[in-house]
Amino acid sequence: MSIEIKVPPLPESVSDATLVGWHKKPGDAVSRDENLVDLETDKVVLEVPAPAAGVLREILIEDGATVTAGDVLAVLEEGEVAASEAPKPAAAAKKAPAPEAEKSAKPPKTSPAVRRLLEEHDLDETMVLGTGKDGRITKADVLAFLKADDSSNVTPGDPAPVIVDEDAVVGLERTEQRVPMTRLRARIAERLIDAQQTAAMLTTFNEVDLTEVMALRSRYKESFEKQHGVKIGFMSFFAKACVEALKKFPVVNASVEGTDIIYHNYFDIGIAVSTERGLMVPVMRDVDQMSFADFERELGELAKKAQDGSIGMDDLTGGTFTITNGGVFGSMMSTPILNQPQSAILGMHAIQQRPMVVDGEIKARPMMYLALTYDHRIIDGKDSVQFLVTVKQLLEDPGRLLLNI
Repeated sequence: MSIEIKVPPLPESVSDATLVGWHKKPGDAVSRDENLVDLETDKVVLEVPAPAAGVLREILIEDGATVTAGDVLAVLEEGEVAASEAPKPAAAAKKAPAPEAEKSAKPPKTSPAVRRLLEEHDLDETMVLGTGKDGRITKADVLAFLKADDSSNVTPGDPAPVIVDEDAVVGLERTEQRVPMTRLRARIAERLIDAQQTAAMLTTFNEVDLTEVMALRSRYKESFEKQHGVKIGFMSFFAKACVEALKKFPVVNASVEGTDIIYHNYFDIGIAVSTERGLMVPVMRDVDQMSFADFERELGELAKKAQDGSIGMDDLTGGTFTITNGGVFGSMMSTPILNQPQSAILGMHAIQQRPMVVDGEIKARPMMYLALTYDHRIIDGKDSVQFLVTVKQLLEDPGRLLLNI
């Protein structure tokens, strides 16, 4: 029986998707639930599994095409491989590997992001040793392979590489490469331009002494991880401090809709995560009701989903405030752009030991610059500055977070 492989229902607010690549070709045998093709939307990569075991008879839409929900992608013939297509007994005996060898030779499943990296460098999955679970190939595995391959071909002190032909020795040519933006990158560009053209963005700065937070983490990190099964990071302190500051200054947690201001009585905090496909902002729901352990655990799960491409649209929508941490890349100062329709975003930066005057003495302190970009249409300078001061005070005396003072 022939089965049509169709584009599944797309997430809400997503009208179409781009067909990234097929994992099978016509005539290939497939098993039930095996991923046949990847579809990329503005935010997530969707996998289209086989509804039944059989043979992929025909591919109707090729790589790079734009598709909508319900479009027929391919035709699958359900059932075993037809007898006419099965290898002859002699050939099968000569060419078919033993079941154990076939199983071990099959490359491990990789994420869409890793497959794209392999394709960019013309690599086959079997060339890279996977260190992930069940031999899964990770991005780090591919990068390590590329680095090792480069170093094996270059000797320190060698002259610049040249191209040798029958006529002459010629230096490396100057080249350019033109590639289309991914859907996610194009969507990010569109949202950033919209934010700059719509909101009256302004940024205010402050700095925070993280001595007490670092001492608290150092004192309890082992017992915290032993009891909760998760490490205590800086982000939970910042998120909790922001929630308390948002309670005092609700306009910072609001959004603009036409000529109305929408005040939110809940605290859904977006945490910016850098992935191979671009920046994503998973949303942590009801952070005010979370413990530190709950926050760290859920943040880890969302970040992992964003990195491996399995995150859903529901995880990326509906936030009321965003935190971004450029400090993990070494940034000392920045002016983050609003994540519309939100009206404010907090930028964290690198922690550096700097000389500070403490009780009349100069001491080295772990300092971080904070930046709050806000929509000046509804947030006045007074509210933005006091919001940032509140965050600073709570982080410099983290006991106040536990006592709600």
